[in-house]
Amino acid sequence: MSSTLWGLVVGLTPLGAWAGSMFSGIAADKFGRKRMLMYNNAFFVAGAILASTSTSVAQLSVGRFVSGIGCGVAANVVSTYCSEVSTIRSRGFLGGFQQLMILVGVFLSQVVSIGLSKAPLWRVLFSISAAIAIVQTLLLFFIPESPKFLASTNQIDKAEAVLARLRKDLDIAFELDDLLTVLEYSRQTDYVPQPTMWQVLAGKTEIDLRHLVFSVLFLMLSQQWAGGKGVMFYSTEILSDSFHLSDEDIKHIPTIAQLLTLGIGAIGLFSVILGMCILDKVGRRTVLMVSSLATAISSALIVIGSKIDVGTVVAAAMYLFNLSFQSGAGFIPYLSASELLPYYALGSISGLATSINCLTLFIVSFIFPILDKAIGPYLFVPFIVTSFVTFLFTVFMMPEARGKSIVEVVDQYKGPIRCVAGPFAKKNTSSK
Repeated sequence: MSSTLWGLVVGLTPLGAWAGSMFSGIAADKFGRKRMLMYNNAFFVAGAILASTSTSVAQLSVGRFVSGIGCGVAANVVSTYCSEVSTIRSRGFLGGFQQLMILVGVFLSQVVSIGLSKAPLWRVLFSISAAIAIVQTLLLFFIPESPKFLASTNQIDKAEAVLARLRKDLDIAFELDDLLTVLEYSRQTDYVPQPTMWQVLAGKTEIDLRHLVFSVLFLMLSQQWAGGKGVMFYSTEILSDSFHLSDEDIKHIPTIAQLLTLGIGAIGLFSVILGMCILDKVGRRTVLMVSSLATAISSALIVIGSKIDVGTVVAAAMYLFNLSFQSGAGFIPYLSASELLPYYALGSISGLATSINCLTLFIVSFIFPILDKAIGPYLFVPFIVTSFVTFLFTVFMMPEARGKSIVEVVDQYKGPIRCVAGPFAKKNTSSK
């Protein structure tokens, strides 16, 4: 399989995720977070069946695309659900569980794939995801619906009951009152029906959300351009080249590249847990500043290691890359929409943000092996630039949501796109 075709097959999953994310926000607002996640498992089952029974590259590609639709829906709806069932103080910690579980899944799949990579056992590998989706559907019967969704659909009694279940033995009166206040605040708009996505993007709503919307979209775009998924998808190939493994070496499973890839996955799990533990203590901006700058530095080290052709340097730099990226830049963007946007804008803008994220992932997945062939040791130079741009955005423009309600965040950061921190900061002069 050529590098272009390989990149396309790999990239079809995020392309499917882009398609799924386009309707996920609106659908979740209509059907609810819980039911949407249950319905979504049909895509995982169908995709797994198509891939595991494939007799051609075309069928395999369709299976990956269908599974990708499920990934896009889940990425958007799960992040929203986690934010809506957590408290303000624990929002960052619980929100990080999404990225943590993604990395757990990737790590376990890497472990299992070592023994199932050869024909015909790779079909078993694909079919496992169908079994997991079925189990997930059954487990979803035992979780409550989002109290915020219930309240937004005027099911106040059910919302109160869910909050009581989630906050067992705690007084929920203040939180319920705050939830209803936030929803009422979100409905304070002159537009009937609720403003469209284009009105929100243009700032033509009662409350100008342009800076907050820009921040969400930028974070979701930059997350994929940092190169994290390239390391996740292609680390084995990169390390095989770095250690000059021959075709004969690759046949002896596990290779040193595969074992090092497992280590990269393991350190990713550690770094997400680290980020989750400190996020609500030091704030989103601080964590993302350190994470993005360290990611840029480690990308530069990968380039240096590749240029001097020392495999151990490349491997060490990739370990540092995953440690840096996953501790902040890898999961903070997933929290942004539900932390920065009022409810009336959340469905449409979160869907748009996730679709941008997935489309960018498709582009990165597709061009990664092509760039590897074209520029070789300089493969990570573009990611140095994008990570440093993210660092600058975080320093000067990123809103801080730690310990704040949606009402407080919107009140502080509403208005046009601008610098909100540092020497170039502009005060909020929006009259809306």
